[in-house]
Amino acid sequence: MPARVLNGNVIRDEIYAELAGEISALAAAGIRPGLAAVLVGDNPASKIYVKSKIAACEKLGLASIHVTPPATITTSELLAIIEDLNRRDDVDGILVQLPLPPQVDARKILEAVDPAKDVDGFHPLNVGRLVAGRPTLVPCTPAGVMELLRRSSIPLEGANAAVLGRSDIVGKPMALLLMHANVTVTVCHSKTRDLPETVRRAEIVIAAMGRPAMITPDYIRPGATVIDVGINRVTDSAQAEKFFAHFPERLAEFRAKGTALVGDVHPDVAGVAGVAGAFTPVPGGVGPLTIAMLMSNTVKAARLRRASRVPAAAAVRH
Repeated sequence: MPARVLNGNVIRDEIYAELAGEISALAAAGIRPGLAAVLVGDNPASKIYVKSKIAACEKLGLASIHVTPPATITTSELLAIIEDLNRRDDVDGILVQLPLPPQVDARKILEAVDPAKDVDGFHPLNVGRLVAGRPTLVPCTPAGVMELLRRSSIPLEGANAAVLGRSDIVGKPMALLLMHANVTVTVCHSKTRDLPETVRRAEIVIAAMGRPAMITPDYIRPGATVIDVGINRVTDSAQAEKFFAHFPERLAEFRAKGTALVGDVHPDVAGVAGVAGAFTPVPGGVGPLTIAMLMSNTVKAARLRRASRVPAAAAVRH
């Protein structure tokens, strides 16, 4: 039986449909959730990411504020911008697009964001709540993966999972969310001994190392669910020829554009997809859910910040 494709676009649309009801209830109370996106400099990839997030706000009817300081900004100047956004009542969520320029202390900036507006879930207070099992605003990508697993009816309780990668943004919060769902979790990294053997024991594999096409069939237990968090931009033609050997359309697109996206899982349909029971594609898997959970966190932040003005109907999802 061929592996099931877990379509993130379909689940994103389900979440958006649910959010629409919440947003309508908030509007009836005179509340329009607002997201401020801070994009420093002219990083092309960052500009694309922020543009997609602003487009999602427009689609759902959320207010969006786009702040674009120059790449030469100092830490103190950026802190002043964050403090202004913290004070603004029309801003419910603050997103600081990473990476920041090298002269800016990124940790100091992220810790300056009001935890109640920290829709990325990066503030130490929100991280601590997640560790304690009392999460409020959770990092968007791991939260999106949990929505994907649950809405795809992937059994969680008692399952064994391997999380490949231990970043603060994905790997660590992903492991915590899985543990809170009663999953037995192994966190793998560059120092893990016999990585393929370790990963092969898992019924759920979360690939989040940022290494293009690293995961091949020998990592995968037959029937496992494989979630590919990686979004790697390939510009080398030899790599593209190798990765997309069985994807003539994607190879033609690469030749036309000179670039293509590939996940941490090798895309060959005769490979991982031939062993796994279910898997996420790249693009179209986890990516749409990261943005969906950013929208969800923004709505949730608006509801929590303005609790005294929010009707009961707006609290349906959370």
